[in-house]
Amino acid sequence: MCQHQPQCPPADSPDREAAHVVAAHPEQGWSLLCNGVVLFDDTGELLPDGRMIAPHRPRVRLAA
Repeated sequence: MCQHQPQCPPADSPDREAAHVVAAHPEQGWSLLCNGVVLFDDTGELLPDGRMIAPHRPRVRLAA
């Protein structure tokens, strides 16, 4: 899919989120990356093969 030089990381790569955004829909909470990954605002992902990656936002500890 990617026509950039250097090419963006493929969807199965650990750094897949570094790909260029080709369609952004912040009002709906998601963006489509040029490698076919749908990236959600909560850091969850939908890969082109249908696999889901659970949100992986770091947890914030509240002071007690």
